[in-house]
Amino acid sequence: MAVEYVSDTEASAENRFDEFWAQRGEWVEEPNVRRGGESGVQRVTTADGRLLYAKRQTGHIHRSWLHPFGRPTVLRELAALRGVQKLNVRTPEVIYCGARRNATKQWEALLVTAALEGFEEIEHWYAAGGRERYGEELHTCLLKELAETLARMHRGRWQHGCIYIKHVFVRVAGEGPDARPEVALLDFEKCRQRLTATAAARHDLKQLRRHSSFSDADWKQLLYFYETAFGSAIKGLHT
Repeated sequence: MAVEYVSDTEASAENRFDEFWAQRGEWVEEPNVRRGGESGVQRVTTADGRLLYAKRQTGHIHRSWLHPFGRPTVLRELAALRGVQKLNVRTPEVIYCGARRNATKQWEALLVTAALEGFEEIEHWYAAGGRERYGEELHTCLLKELAETLARMHRGRWQHGCIYIKHVFVRVAGEGPDARPEVALLDFEKCRQRLTATAAARHDLKQLRRHSSFSDADWKQLLYFYETAFGSAIKGLHT
């Protein structure tokens, strides 16, 4: 059995895997057949009421020069989560990650993360009137927080690889003059390190622009904050 991460527990890694593998919940991402297997995400509530998200995979692998025969994609995702968390990028807390081969020698893999308490998709926040409720000053701070989060990730050469607006989550801590926006990023399955920070930045920002509904004015402001934090302009993003 290959276990890359396991939370503090007296149970053996094998028992821990069995425990999570046996749990069932509502599918929030129906199993998709790709990469030679299946991968989906379930919402699971523990006995003590904690909300978790369990990515369950069977035969869902990626290949690289380091792993020519393939390995579960959740193990790559775990490495990315660890990497960006060191750069102060907020992501879901990893509760458990492990992989094993079943009786037919096919990979079974799990990545269990905690729900981002108080966060919601940024598009849902907009739709619910968050911008109007908190005003333009806080919204400007939100764009700055998102820009600086992305810049930290990219300066570490980490490319998210699938940075759609639905993967940006936000919450507002505090009320009145003490209110401040916080940003978290999700879904690091395609995340990898590039040779240069600029390559990572260019890919993700172009993708975010295509898959978001930011107005031209908001995007221009986001880019200003981003390039200030990143330390240089990124060619091809202002056209």
